[in-house]
Amino acid sequence: MQINGPNLKTLYTGFNTAYTRGFTGAETSYQSIATVVQSTTRANEYGWLGKVPKVREWLGDRVVHGLNAHEYTIKNKSFELTIGVDRDDISDDNLGIYAPMFEEMGMSAAEHPDEMVWNLWLAAFDTACYDGQNFFDTDHPVLDEDGAKQSVSNMQAGAGPAWYLIDDTRPLKPVIFQSRKSFQFVAKDKETDDNVFNKKEYQYGVDGRDNVGFGLWQFAFGSKAPLDSDNYLAARTSMRTMRGDHGRKMTSRPRKLIVPPSLEKKGLELLNAERDAAGATNVWRGTAELQVVDWLE
Repeated sequence: MQINGPNLKTLYTGFNTAYTRGFTGAETSYQSIATVVQSTTRANEYGWLGKVPKVREWLGDRVVHGLNAHEYTIKNKSFELTIGVDRDDISDDNLGIYAPMFEEMGMSAAEHPDEMVWNLWLAAFDTACYDGQNFFDTDHPVLDEDGAKQSVSNMQAGAGPAWYLIDDTRPLKPVIFQSRKSFQFVAKDKETDDNVFNKKEYQYGVDGRDNVGFGLWQFAFGSKAPLDSDNYLAARTSMRTMRGDHGRKMTSRPRKLIVPPSLEKKGLELLNAERDAAGATNVWRGTAELQVVDWLE
């Protein structure tokens, strides 16, 4: 292949097409637990997470709800992925290997939110959220109807693989994926670019800016206890009776059961089987949707 402007433009189009094919063909799962928030600055503050007020009867003047004193900030990070194409490969038409590489690049970019969100989720028992407690914790501070501080739990202790119940119907899900700049495919393929002039290498890459953090813990329940009928009942009850500050009913709906691959069989038995191990009617059949997430193992 002769290296000139038109041919390099054609090459860029082909690589970009392969990248797009990989990006659009990727299957992602982070949307089930993460709300995407568009960011317009270096970092975003989420102090309002500590105060989600409820509608009240209008008696006298309005009651203005401001932000709590919580300081919870998500700072954006930069990410990139770059592939170099040797000029000799272009000259010799040795380009067959590059199409699948750029397709893999597209899949990697599309799966980036999955990796960010599920890695944070794996650390949820040991990572603080907006109230200073670990996201899954036994001592979340909540004010009761009289304004007194109470401790509320959204977890079960245990030594087994973790499983989770979440309410995926809310505008604000348990995790926030903060997007500042989506990945864009760009090229450094001019003869005067340093990489071409000094290394005879044409470079193609993507870069973006984003980060993740926790949303409201009240919409999720984490357990490391055995995944069985009794523990499932306890988790559902805990979520459905969850209250926020000042006695506000959160109306959390345990609609999704999330498990790692090692608990897939137990999850299927719990939610899909017509009868339980004792032969009785399985009362939990169809009470939640099972989602098996490979990132969790």
